[in-house]
Amino acid sequence: MLKALLHIFFPEVCSCCDTLLNDGEHVICTSCRHNLPVTQFHLTNDQTAQKVFYGRVKLEQATALLRFEKKNITQKLMHQLKYKNQEAIGTVLGDWLGHDLKKIEAYNSIDMVIPVPLHKSKLKKRGYNQAADFGRRLAASLNAEYIDDVLIKITNTRSQVTKNRLSRWTSKDTVFSIKNENKINNKHILLVDDIITTGATLEACAQLLQSQPNVKISIAAMAIA
Repeated sequence: MLKALLHIFFPEVCSCCDTLLNDGEHVICTSCRHNLPVTQFHLTNDQTAQKVFYGRVKLEQATALLRFEKKNITQKLMHQLKYKNQEAIGTVLGDWLGHDLKKIEAYNSIDMVIPVPLHKSKLKKRGYNQAADFGRRLAASLNAEYIDDVLIKITNTRSQVTKNRLSRWTSKDTVFSIKNENKINNKHILLVDDIITTGATLEACAQLLQSQPNVKISIAAMAIA
């Protein structure tokens, strides 16, 4: 009864198209879910995501769930997640991708999932890391440990959206640090983020994690530009 009353006064709408959600729908309506540009990289052994990092960092696997283009449906979804407090989007996308990855042998060796961190001031302002729930749901699907106290962001950089490719590359140094290093020795880590653009942020994080003994890195993102 309470849920029905809440639905009347605070109706749930689709995070993509703003239409009212039907019973059984959550966060994204059925129509938008079918229209989202799914990459299927991990299902077809497509190396597109991995090629972003060729010659820069050694990866075991790399994938992204959706394609991101300006003014497409994925852009609105990511905007809602990052700037409109729609944290549940990360959960939905994490469950979606996790359902796929748990069936793939190459991802079954993953020991832990680590999100690209936010600086503490940005985390305080936003209230959450947009990659956190995505990572938690992937960890649950893969029977892996979710760890967010190893990779730390020590420099509060401006949004990558406003930077050109060169500045993204040159600003990656000394942005991140690690602690509790003993947790990741000899582990296969799935490093997760919201969007792969140039790959500079993920590269910086991966290289830092790989500075520890026998660490293997795979990458998963909600979207790729």
